[in-house]
Amino acid sequence: MAFGAQHRNIRRWVPGHVIRLTITGVAAGLATSLVMTRLLSDLLFGVSATDPMTFASVSLVLVMSALLVSSVPLRRATRVNPMEALRYE
Repeated sequence: MAFGAQHRNIRRWVPGHVIRLTITGVAAGLATSLVMTRLLSDLLFGVSATDPMTFASVSLVLVMSALLVSSVPLRRATRVNPMEALRYE
């Protein structure tokens, strides 16, 4: 905001940035967990190591919690007075 960004630009940038980081982390986690299924298959009871419903639900919970948590910095970023931000830098 101190460099001329509008409120709508900040409201688009923060969730977009959070979603990109979250999707990258979820994709890395899914790839790692699919590779590690052989080690985990002996520890799971009643669920297969590659249960798609489990993978989908955990991924959805992670994405939704990341969006929820990003609302706090988003609200704080849109309330900053640009002159105060420049004064502290």
